Amino acid sequence: MAEKKAYPLRINAEVLAAAQRWADDELRSLNAQIEYALREALRKAGRLKSPASEGEDDGE
Repeated sequence: MAEKKAYPLRINAEVLAAAQRWADDELRSLNAQIEYALREALRKAGRLKSPASEGEDDGE
């Protein structure tokens, strides 16, 4: 499992409330929902490996 790091986040109250509602709908904590949304955005932008390739051996 990857190391977790704490990071203080300043966020617009309206965005925070919407994220909390989304987290509630998905039965996640707000922190997990924010990490999920960020991870998905990074994957779509090609900045993070897809879940299928994360566990693959690179031959080294």
